[in-house]
Amino acid sequence: MNRFDGRRTLITGAGSGIGQATAHRILAEGGRVVAADVDASGLRVTADRAAADGTAGRLETTVLDIADETAVRTAVATAVAGLGGLDVLVNAAGILRASHTHETSLADFNEIISINLTGTFLMIRESLPALLEGRAPVVVNFSSTSASFAHPYMSAYAASKGGIQSMTHAIASEYGKQGLRAVCVAPGSIASGMTSGGVPGLPEDADMSLFSKLVPAIGEGFASPETVAGVIAMLASQDGAFITGTEIRIDGGTHM
Repeated sequence: MNRFDGRRTLITGAGSGIGQATAHRILAEGGRVVAADVDASGLRVTADRAAADGTAGRLETTVLDIADETAVRTAVATAVAGLGGLDVLVNAAGILRASHTHETSLADFNEIISINLTGTFLMIRESLPALLEGRAPVVVNFSSTSASFAHPYMSAYAASKGGIQSMTHAIASEYGKQGLRAVCVAPGSIASGMTSGGVPGLPEDADMSLFSKLVPAIGEGFASPETVAGVIAMLASQDGAFITGTEIRIDGGTHM
């Protein structure tokens, strides 16, 4: 498939996990990609994989902290200039931290909101002028099953993802008549870089029985980042042309 021939895509969180898998999926389908991440070493891995796949000529990388307004403004402007416009924005960057809510510091709460929710907002705000001039423009945001279902020890993370989900609905409504689609993916039970080695900060006395809904109803365990990347590729292509203002849950049926 070459659904992304001529399509210009900016992806955050592209140095690992689902963001990285999405970059490679869109490159494999003929797209041009600017891959952004705060982790320069992760971006080198992304670039090395593209070189091995023969797609490096359509990939640019940029180190970016999406919580930094000035950095976002500069990075988006540079990406748009390099691509000659923008058709797709994928906001995959984010952090996950767990703790008892009564032990969560304001600094930790604010950092999660700043990166996950505010960072997504900044990327959208700065990208909108170019997207609205693009071809069949799409914003794909990352919510989570945590936004709609009870996941313990993740109140800050859940709040950030619920905000992203609501913001996606608002953007889809506000800009739909101008041709922009905005959708969310809500991954769950995915073996991504964010969850490698377990949930960061999970309390030592965590009641693991509260995580029973994280066991997929299909397959033999957690899915790979490539599973989510395939859904994102569909949503961001013309195959998803009639999907907007909603979220697609990708969790193996854990929340049926």
